[in-house]
Amino acid sequence: MLIRPADYRALVSGRRRGAGAALARAALRAAEIPYALVVDWRNHRYDRGAAAPTRAAVPVISVGNLTLGGTGKTPLVAWLADWFQQQGLRAAIVSRGYRAAAGRPNDEALELAQLLPDVPHLQNPDRVAAAREAIARWACQLIVADDAFQHRRLARDLDIVLLDALEPFGYGHVFPRGLLRERPSGLARADVVVLSRADLVSTPRREEIRDRAARLAPAAQWVEVAQRPRRLLAADGRQQDWQSLAGAPVAAFCGLGNPDGFRGTLQACGCDLAAWREFPDHHDYGPEDLAALANWVRQTGSIAAVLCTRKDLVKINRAELGGRPLWALAIGLEVLRGEPALLDRLSRLRDAAAVRGA
Repeated sequence: MLIRPADYRALVSGRRRGAGAALARAALRAAEIPYALVVDWRNHRYDRGAAAPTRAAVPVISVGNLTLGGTGKTPLVAWLADWFQQQGLRAAIVSRGYRAAAGRPNDEALELAQLLPDVPHLQNPDRVAAAREAIARWACQLIVADDAFQHRRLARDLDIVLLDALEPFGYGHVFPRGLLRERPSGLARADVVVLSRADLVSTPRREEIRDRAARLAPAAQWVEVAQRPRRLLAADGRQQDWQSLAGAPVAAFCGLGNPDGFRGTLQACGCDLAAWREFPDHHDYGPEDLAALANWVRQTGSIAAVLCTRKDLVKINRAELGGRPLWALAIGLEVLRGEPALLDRLSRLRDAAAVRGA
């Protein structure tokens, strides 16, 4: 779809008005119907047993979304894998490898490799094969399947689904009319529902989202998390306290599924956003992009630095842009609500994995 992410969201959310926008939404609604029917048919086959998931030899935790784009999966995947490693288990991450070049890891794999250098990460559209390789090659005792809620061919022992507090239900429509990957009723398969970026919305809004999630998935555990700033990272290895830029004018950009999440985090950090740019999710920054960004920075005026996400920086690999320092804001996960019950479930999986691996 040749449309900027911000423009697409403005269109499907209804913020973009006028006859042209209404006509475009009608066309997207027509395209939504066959897409949703295909997804319904596929889910129906698994729900009725016509298609059977393949079980791995070790416990599998799936981390996924109900909607398209960035809900904060990577910080949660890293948090889970690190927790199991700290518990003495050999964990591995498997993912599809979306938009990865042939034979090369994608941006999420590069980011996770920096965060968890001792955790194997296999990228393969066939995640059953990836799980088997992780077990055979590294003797892994537990698999964290990234972005796997709709990948039902790999059986899982725990299904964790993230809802982005800024837009949890995809504007009420399945793609392309909205951001839903499947109908909201699919949330009933979740064992744990995690509200990400919960700190960026009010308490009444959190409860409103929780009430709807509870109606869709009454048996699921409810967890709320926040993405907290940890430090600023440069491509040359330098680090800096993130609070050093609080109140300072900065330029920022990102290539995320939900750029508003990153923007909200920067604003919560107290950054003065003098300039802002968005790119499509998983954007591959070529020489023309970098030249345009450098020119944009020079034209912005007096700013202290340029900020992006770690996911962007691993692809750009520059310490400066347009004569200004380029920093990635490293974030970590903080569980705000539901942590004891979540840790209890994870502990049971840890024990099961230890028994199987004994």
